[in-house]
Amino acid sequence: MFLQGKIDRAFKKLHERSDHPDEKLYGKPGAEQKEEGPELEKNDFLAMVLAAFLTFLPAALLVLGGLALFGYFFLFH
Repeated sequence: MFLQGKIDRAFKKLHERSDHPDEKLYGKPGAEQKEEGPELEKNDFLAMVLAAFLTFLPAALLVLGGLALFGYFFLFH
């Protein structure tokens, strides 16, 4: 790779200057990592479920309708 020696030296110097590089990136060794997300309010889950239905239900109905039409024309005509 072009300028690979300079890149390697830069990473080595960066690694030497940091106190605990693994701890800064990954936390303390042996500690469990907990993924934190935004806190949900009282009716947020209901809103997400309704939004999923409004998003996926029309697409699913179109696909099922297309399959039904295909089956109707394939089997009865």
